[in-house]
Amino acid sequence: MSNPESLLHIDDLMTFMDASPVNFFAVETMRRRLEAADFICLDQSEPWTLEPGGRYYVIKNGSAIFAFVAGNGAPSDGFKIISAHSDSPGFRIKPHAEIAAPGGVLKLNTEVYGGPILYTWFDRPLSIAGRVILRSHDPLHPEHQLVKFDRPLLTIPHLAIHFNRSVNDGNHLSKQKDMLPVLAMINNAAERDNYLINMVADQLGVDRSEILDFDLSLYDTTPACLVGANDEFITSGRLDDLSMAYSALSALLESHDSSMTRVMAVFDNEETGSGTKQGAASPELDYILRRVCSALGGNEEDNLRAIAKSFMVSADNAHGIHPNYPEKQDPTNHPRLGGGPVIKINANCKYMTDADSAAVFRVICERAGVPYQYFVNHSDVAGGSTLGNILTSQIPLRGVDMGAALWAMHSVRETASAIDHEYIIAAFKEFYNC
Repeated sequence: MSNPESLLHIDDLMTFMDASPVNFFAVETMRRRLEAADFICLDQSEPWTLEPGGRYYVIKNGSAIFAFVAGNGAPSDGFKIISAHSDSPGFRIKPHAEIAAPGGVLKLNTEVYGGPILYTWFDRPLSIAGRVILRSHDPLHPEHQLVKFDRPLLTIPHLAIHFNRSVNDGNHLSKQKDMLPVLAMINNAAERDNYLINMVADQLGVDRSEILDFDLSLYDTTPACLVGANDEFITSGRLDDLSMAYSALSALLESHDSSMTRVMAVFDNEETGSGTKQGAASPELDYILRRVCSALGGNEEDNLRAIAKSFMVSADNAHGIHPNYPEKQDPTNHPRLGGGPVIKINANCKYMTDADSAAVFRVICERAGVPYQYFVNHSDVAGGSTLGNILTSQIPLRGVDMGAALWAMHSVRETASAIDHEYIIAAFKEFYNC
C-alpha cells in the first residue's frame, strides 16, 4: 500500500462491529449499506430481471446475505466471489428460559452455540439481541422483527476463589450449570413467568400474545476499540468472522465494474458446521449463481463455463502467533499480527487452498502492494475447517482460504491488527478489479 499507516476503514469497522451484536443484526447492517449504495433486493420466489452492471442482493433467513454486481460481459465470463460468515460462538437463549435461583435471583437458561472460550464470558456486562417472530394474517409467513437491548442486562458471575482454591490450576465448566446468566432480582418464584417475553414485548411495543417464538442470543456490550501504545490493535467481539464480512462488503462497494460478476456471499452457521439452508453446505450459492447466469441471458452451458472461469476467496480468520505460546505454531509458517493477509493451507484439505490458488492470491496481494503470509497447522495439532472446502462440495470452484491473523479466536473479545484490515480490503479490491 502506498500509505500503510493510513487507517482509512478502522473507525468504520468498529462502528460496524458495534452495530452487529448477532448474525441477524450483521445482515441488517450490511443490508442498509447495500441499500444506501443503490443495491436492489431480489425475491427468490419471483422471476429475476437483471441488467449488466446492476447491483442486487438476496437475504436468506435474515441471517445470510448475498450481494452481487452483474458483469457487463458475456454470461459465461464467470464470477469473482468473496465468502465469509455472519455467526460467532456464544450463547443462545432457550425457550421458557426463566429460572428462579437461590437468593431471590432470576437467571436464564441458555445453550452454547459453536465453540466459545467459556471462561472469557464470566463477569462481563452482557445483553440480548436477535430475532422475534410475531403473528401475522398468514400462518406460513409470520412477521419477523429484530430486537436489541442497548444496555447491559445480564452477567455470568464466576464462583469466588475462596470456594475453589484450585480454580487457577484448571477448572472444568458445566455449560448447563456454570454458564447461566443472571437477569434480575425477584421477590418470589411466580415473578419468573414470562419475565423475558414481557421485556421483549415492551421493547418492541407489542402485546405479549403476539410473540410466537424467538432466536435470541447474548452479546458483550463492551464496544470495539483500539489498544496498544500506537493503536496498533483492534479488540472486539465477533472479529471472527464479521471483520471479513465487513472487508468483503467494503471491497464490493469500492471496486469498479468488470466483465465478470462480483459476488459477496456471507453465510450463517459456519460455527456449527454450515449444514443449514443458509449455510455454506447448502446449494444456496449454486442456485444464486445459476439464476444470475440465466437472468443475464445465459443457459446451463454458459453457467458451467462461468464456474470453470470463476475464483473464490474464502475469508475466515487465522491464528496469529501468540507471544506467550509460540510453540503452538508451525516452526516455519507462523503468521504475525500486522503481517498482512494470511493464506491458509492444510495437507488434509480442510482448506480449499492449493498451490495454484495460493499463487493467485499471492499475485493479487503483490499487485495491491500489501504483504502476505502463510498459516499451516503444527503437525501435532489438528485444525478446523471453514467455508472453502465446504462450498466446493456444492460448486467445483478454484479458490483460496485466507483471513486476518487473530489472537484468542472464539474468545468473547478477539484481537487483531488494525493495519491488516486495510491490507485485506486493498487485496479484496484488487481481486474484484483485476
